[in-house]
Amino acid sequence: MVLAQCIRSRNDYTASEDDEVLVDGVSKDPNALGYFGYAYYEKHQDKLKALAIDNGKGAVLPSPQTVEKVQYQPLARPLFIYVNLRDNQNKGLVNKFVEFYIDKAPITASAVGYIPLPNDSKHLNYVHLYQGKVGTVFEGKAEMNLTIGELLRKEGKF
Repeated sequence: MVLAQCIRSRNDYTASEDDEVLVDGVSKDPNALGYFGYAYYEKHQDKLKALAIDNGKGAVLPSPQTVEKVQYQPLARPLFIYVNLRDNQNKGLVNKFVEFYIDKAPITASAVGYIPLPNDSKHLNYVHLYQGKVGTVFEGKAEMNLTIGELLRKEGKF
């Protein structure tokens, strides 16, 4: 099945914001399908089977490498924070928090089972912070097959 081309998803599901509930339900039903973060799959891979995604370049299983190299799409995506430029201009507490966040994010992400951003993104995030880069590069639609570095280098739009 090529998920990137699916128009509809199954509607026979139980929604939950608790990923442990999803893992428990999926692990007990061989026909179940669940969506949750890679960290939960990795933690419970003895009970779960990952789905390979074929976005036109061959089937790819989720792994830290396939997520980082933008191969496990459309189900893998980066998480971003957005800083209010006005609140950051005085280089006060917001600026200090974002510096702390940029510095600690790779360690924290790894500690909870997330896949940290590539090393070069840390430098780019500092550049954006100090230059006051604002706006989104997504313009209301998902972009696929762009690396984190390519996303961070795109010009923001309002």
